[in-house]
Amino acid sequence: MGIWELMLIAVALSMDAFAVGMTDGMEEPNMPLFKRLAVAAAFGAFQALMPLLGYYAGAVFAGLVERIAPWLSFAILVFIGGKAVVSSVLEERRGKRIEKAARARLTPAKLFAQAVATALDALAVGVTLVAAEATEGLPFHVTLCALLIGLTTFVLSAAAVEIGGRVGNRLAERAELLGGGVLILIGLKILLEGML
Repeated sequence: MGIWELMLIAVALSMDAFAVGMTDGMEEPNMPLFKRLAVAAAFGAFQALMPLLGYYAGAVFAGLVERIAPWLSFAILVFIGGKAVVSSVLEERRGKRIEKAARARLTPAKLFAQAVATALDALAVGVTLVAAEATEGLPFHVTLCALLIGLTTFVLSAAAVEIGGRVGNRLAERAELLGGGVLILIGLKILLEGML
């Protein structure tokens, strides 16, 4: 495996975190810089950690990881997204106007669930790194490969939260509903990719 292949894997793994980060920015468009960086750091940390876990677990758990990761990611993201959609619909039915400051906030528990859900597929990539190391070699030690994946995710997620915040300011009242819908769609995408 060459450096360019590893970079492509890093970008591919980052795409779900990018989409969820954009959703977080939409739902909380005036998110402080520290919190935006914390979101990106959470996504990056889990995208770095999961390949290492997959690598060291190796072939022992490879089949299990490949079977349950899509279902688990799907369940977590649909739960979070569904909750946001239901909350948005109920508030609209009650006729409440949600002020920007009072809109849904990203809690540490919600961020943790999102970071885990978007990084579960990286467990299988860790198993792939074992195979690549045995056949063609890795461009760096596996720890550096995982850090590169995490750093790529951090950078792309930070950009996504910023973009989402700019879009969220324009969408105001619909941001939570749209964000929840996006999370559900990402969950479905992960599930379908895992089944195919």
